[in-house]
Amino acid sequence: MIKHETVEKNIGLMVLLIIIVISGGGLAEIVPLFFQASTTKPIEGLRPYSAVELEGRDIYIREGCHVCHSQMIRPFRAETERYGQFSTANEQVWEHPFLWGSKRTGPDLARVGGRYSDDWHRAHLYNPRDVVPESKMPSYPWLFEDKLTGKDTATKLTVMRKLGVPYTDEQIASAQDDVAGIYEIEALVEYLQVLGKTHSVYNNKR
Repeated sequence: MIKHETVEKNIGLMVLLIIIVISGGGLAEIVPLFFQASTTKPIEGLRPYSAVELEGRDIYIREGCHVCHSQMIRPFRAETERYGQFSTANEQVWEHPFLWGSKRTGPDLARVGGRYSDDWHRAHLYNPRDVVPESKMPSYPWLFEDKLTGKDTATKLTVMRKLGVPYTDEQIASAQDDVAGIYEIEALVEYLQVLGKTHSVYNNKR
């Protein structure tokens, strides 16, 4: 049996033992999650993002919105009273990449869909201080000028299908036509308006 003194005087041995302990604990916590339906099976009624919503999500990522806004409501009263039902893993099984986040310069957006009108979102994104005077959020006027071509949208849906998102051949075939010519602001607002609304389980629990 290894004595404490031996470990304390041998930094290499101590590092090895620390790695073994952390690895064992990590495996005990993480591995079971791969076999639980609550973390691997979609929540009831979950639907994939439409082609426009998926493009909106990519714009959201491109503009760094996920850096200041989390999409994960933790199971604490202070959070559920403000943001709604806490987030669950089976809502996120088709999210690639996950946008949970941990920094909240702005509020959590996990269930922001339907809270504000399309016009509010447009005004907020054009100049946030027009609707929230104390906002630190930057303005995004170029979203009102740039249009989507949709040339890569079908490829994106195809890749998502390979990752397990159940897009149909018809959705993939029509993806470019669904997206081509719309302004980026429209796609981003459509994405924001479905956050927390892509399934029916928690939609009425507010």
